[in-house]
Amino acid sequence: MTYQEFSKQAMAYAASSGCDSCELFYASGDSFEVNANGGEIDRYSVSKEAGVSARVSIGGHEGYAYTELIDEPEKLVDHAIDNARCVESDDEHPMQTRQTYKEVKRADSALKTFSETERIALAKKMEALCLAADPRVKRVVYCTAGYDAGSVVMENSLGLCAERASNSSVIYVMPSVQDGEEIQTGFAFRMGQDAADAEGCAKEAVEDALGKLGGKPVESGCYRVILKPYAVCDLLAAFSSMFSADEAQKGTSLLAGKEGQTIASGIITLWDDPFDPVAPRAFDGEGTPCVKKAVIENGKLMTLLHNLKTAKKVKTETTGNASRRSAAAAVGVAPTVFRIEPGNKNIDELYRELGDGLVIAELEGLHAGVDPVSGDFSLKASGFLVKDGTVTQPVSNITIAGNFVTMMKDVVSVGNDLRYGMPQGGFFGAPSMLVSGLTVAGK
Repeated sequence: MTYQEFSKQAMAYAASSGCDSCELFYASGDSFEVNANGGEIDRYSVSKEAGVSARVSIGGHEGYAYTELIDEPEKLVDHAIDNARCVESDDEHPMQTRQTYKEVKRADSALKTFSETERIALAKKMEALCLAADPRVKRVVYCTAGYDAGSVVMENSLGLCAERASNSSVIYVMPSVQDGEEIQTGFAFRMGQDAADAEGCAKEAVEDALGKLGGKPVESGCYRVILKPYAVCDLLAAFSSMFSADEAQKGTSLLAGKEGQTIASGIITLWDDPFDPVAPRAFDGEGTPCVKKAVIENGKLMTLLHNLKTAKKVKTETTGNASRRSAAAAVGVAPTVFRIEPGNKNIDELYRELGDGLVIAELEGLHAGVDPVSGDFSLKASGFLVKDGTVTQPVSNITIAGNFVTMMKDVVSVGNDLRYGMPQGGFFGAPSMLVSGLTVAGK
């Protein structure tokens, strides 16, 4: 059975079964990943998958069901109806009607035209480049190339019909260097159209590892701190859920009810930009047309992120931030592309403005050391000590602690070095930020 036949039968059966509305979300895709180790392949994965979920509204309740077997539409709808009848909540979750969308063109990623053999060769090349870059590089912990391509079709009984296709590429590498008894690792990645840049990725990763040699902790205290872009991206990703109206309505976001209030420094503007070239899209996980919006503008919280359900609860409009992580997932709320607006200062100017303090380049323990409900964090960190605007030594084995909202209020300067973090369930971009004070635990 083709998906078109499946869809037609599912919609007809849902209507005959008394459903007020029915929606289908079909996703299919291919993925490839290879890891090189010692000039050989030690991990290789190729997969192809497809699945469809049904969401039905019946008797004031909503139910989901999912299948990877595109041959029994009636059974899928029956399961969704059964699940709806088991739901006690009567929160209304509307479905989107027919919409028109802005034309969005997403550039093909670098590895789309590569054969599997060429992708394998790219990973091996990147490993070889790391090993040849410096005699202190003793091994490469991992060296990976990955490619994904997929498509989504959304349709419902209210006339919605939305389709999109995309592909993504990423390479990343972690070399290990040794100087005497000291061992350090570095990391770098490339994604999208830059994912064939094995030379640049290897060079950056080796430099990152070598730059950590000789690192030691500083005295504990409160320090002026420059957070480099990837560190800011990690924090932004870790605390992104506090901008969700769904979390606010559940009482698990400290930003609940704070629209219009100042929650960050006046130099901070945070965009939710679905048209950013890093991952553009025309519609969200409910088929609502996407819009670019300032979530924080000059320090003021302008809006939380809504889907149709959360918007209806507070009698406002959806912001186009419905999220479907997969065909098997229920509708949630998530950013599209979160991006902090860069300033006009280069990194040397930020160092001079910092004077004496720390540069934090890397954070660890984000899964355990972050509380998105309270905004508090305590994370292992590494970077550099700066005196009189000049880097003097690497710093390692320290912990930085603070509160995300307080930290955002304490930003005194923003760099022009916008970077995007490695995609892990979303896309987050940020420049370097100078913060007036963070607590550091060291010696």
